[in-house]
Amino acid sequence: MDLDFNLYALSLIISGIITLLLSGYILSNEKGTVRWVGYLMLSNSIWSLAYGFELSSRTIEHMKMLVNVEYVGIVAVPFYWFIFCLDLAGKEKWLKTTGNQLLITAVPILYLLLVWTNDLHHLHYKKVSVDYSGSFPMLKIVYGIAYYFFVCYFYALLIVGNYFLIKKFRRSDRVYKKQNRVILTAAMLPWIANLCYLIGLRPIPNLDITPFAFQVSTFLIFIAIYRFKLLNVLPVAREKVLELMGDGFMVLDHRNRVIDYNSAFKKYISVYHADKIIGKDINELLQYQPELLDLLNQQESGKVELLVHTANGVFDLEADVCFLNENKLNRNATIIKLQDLTNARQEALKSQRQAEELQKLNQLKDRIFSIMAHDLRGPLLNLAEVLKMTSDDTISAEEFKELSPTLTKDISYTTDLLENILHWSRSQLKGYGINKELFDLKKLINSEVSYHLKAASVKKIEIILQLADDLVAYADLLMMQIVIRNLIINAIKFCNENCQINITASYINSESVGIQIQDNGVGIAMENIQKIFNGENFSSRGTQNEKGTGIGLMVCWDFMERNEGSIAIESELGAGTLFNLQIPRHQA
Repeated sequence: MDLDFNLYALSLIISGIITLLLSGYILSNEKGTVRWVGYLMLSNSIWSLAYGFELSSRTIEHMKMLVNVEYVGIVAVPFYWFIFCLDLAGKEKWLKTTGNQLLITAVPILYLLLVWTNDLHHLHYKKVSVDYSGSFPMLKIVYGIAYYFFVCYFYALLIVGNYFLIKKFRRSDRVYKKQNRVILTAAMLPWIANLCYLIGLRPIPNLDITPFAFQVSTFLIFIAIYRFKLLNVLPVAREKVLELMGDGFMVLDHRNRVIDYNSAFKKYISVYHADKIIGKDINELLQYQPELLDLLNQQESGKVELLVHTANGVFDLEADVCFLNENKLNRNATIIKLQDLTNARQEALKSQRQAEELQKLNQLKDRIFSIMAHDLRGPLLNLAEVLKMTSDDTISAEEFKELSPTLTKDISYTTDLLENILHWSRSQLKGYGINKELFDLKKLINSEVSYHLKAASVKKIEIILQLADDLVAYADLLMMQIVIRNLIINAIKFCNENCQINITASYINSESVGIQIQDNGVGIAMENIQKIFNGENFSSRGTQNEKGTGIGLMVCWDFMERNEGSIAIESELGAGTLFNLQIPRHQA
């Protein structure tokens, strides 16, 4: 083979040999995405070496033979470049389907066969000759239709690959800006070089500068890998790790400006700043946090609790501040981790409320057992003793008649107490259902008042009713009966002789019916009203020393809440008490 080396040929041959050695090093030592770079460099070395020897050849036969070798690398370069871009951008799943694999491999193989069999059909180049007008002989080619088809394929792979790279790098953090610039420069050079060749911008006629540009690109990618560690700290992997982190992270420079962050951090700032984080002062993003700012200004590591209000809600955060100043030659930086303690705090509060509720229930249980042991046992023993004395003729009929009012009060008290305990206990059972239904509220109130008229007449208490017609409520009938009964009993119990009890009921609005039970008795002390609001049970004696169950008002409160109603108290010592009830009119 008659060869006459020139500057262009030698540069391609030398760079091709270097690229070949580098590709061998990469393919022997690397895995994953970097291996595609090895194949890309191998393809480019074949193209460069063959084109370098073509530029050194003096005969058309040698040049045509080397063109056939060149196209082994030429068809492979855009193929491996496209695969490298897909893998780097995290789109490797696209390559796993059989159809896509056939799509991108069929074209290079078919085109290589067209090049090798061009003498039979002349689709790749119509005419080929040697141009001796320059400083060294060069192959002059008149391209056919297949060549322009391949150019379209070549550009399509470059455009799609570069699109994926640009889209990926636009989402990458600025900490990778050097790596991104290198890889994007490497992506654009072959495109620009080949475009210049097609439109005739060449240093000398017939010289294709595309392999030169690919040599520069592969060297840039190699530098990006081993100088900037591009694929060792792959942005794809880094971003995936940060996306999986539930805690917010940010990095501040020496002026407390944000230079890096993860997506979890964005939910702790206002929507206004969500797209403008890099370069912002931390005081703008997390406003009204003096303790955090003090820690940053003192340039000390530590932890501080934050309460952050955003459009996404209110967050209880713990900020873990790590101040970096180990290398005195570099400027200081600060890493802040924001751990969301909102759910933990809510669970703690929930547990605390449950513990308090359990404590109240235990106290109530003890209270009920105490009542059952003393208040229930006492009246029943008294009744049993009186009945035994009557049976033994120890007391006369007249003496029994004198004891009857006391026994009646005791039995009435015992009945009310048992009723409250049974109904409340049943409502606390797990799985107990509330049987809500529409019922005649006016009929219920009249029935309860009639039942207690005798007790009211003993104390000469007048019960005045003002009830609207057709009063219908939607609730558990039995529960509402217990509530109204307890409030009437309570009013009678704390009224003096000749007092009045006013009961009014009417529709408040389209959603609720209201009941007011007002007396002008002794009233309720403020501290006892507070106990009622806190759900505490207590007992007081009536105006004629009537016993109290201690759980009546608590049962009323519980039953009204379970039926989505409400109960309110207004009272003044010596002036009386007013109970306001609201009950739903229909199903919500």
